[in-house]
Amino acid sequence: MTARPVGRSAVRYVLALVAAPLLAACGGAGSGSFDAQPGTPSPSCLQHQRQAPGIKYTGGEKSDPRAVLEMMRFYTANGTKAFCDGKPPTDTDRRWTELYAALGGDASHVPRPTRT
Repeated sequence: MTARPVGRSAVRYVLALVAAPLLAACGGAGSGSFDAQPGTPSPSCLQHQRQAPGIKYTGGEKSDPRAVLEMMRFYTANGTKAFCDGKPPTDTDRRWTELYAALGGDASHVPRPTRT
């Protein structure tokens, strides 16, 4: 293992610790959980998220690393797929993809943020 990838990971982790409380202050401090569509590990389309990001994703040091990694993995693999109902992302969906990007996820793996 080289020092460079470890260094990047450390920087991303620090950024996540800094960004998460800021995102929580914007209304993400509830108990909302991410629906990673566990019944379909590799879905052909996405379901809309029903809950906004909760504290286990936005709580900085109090975040649940497994939950955060599951969300990150899901969007990395599936984030550019269309929604099953053919509709655009909801505000809740956008909050999740913005969190993904804020935590260091590659923005090319999720739709560009759009505001209506």
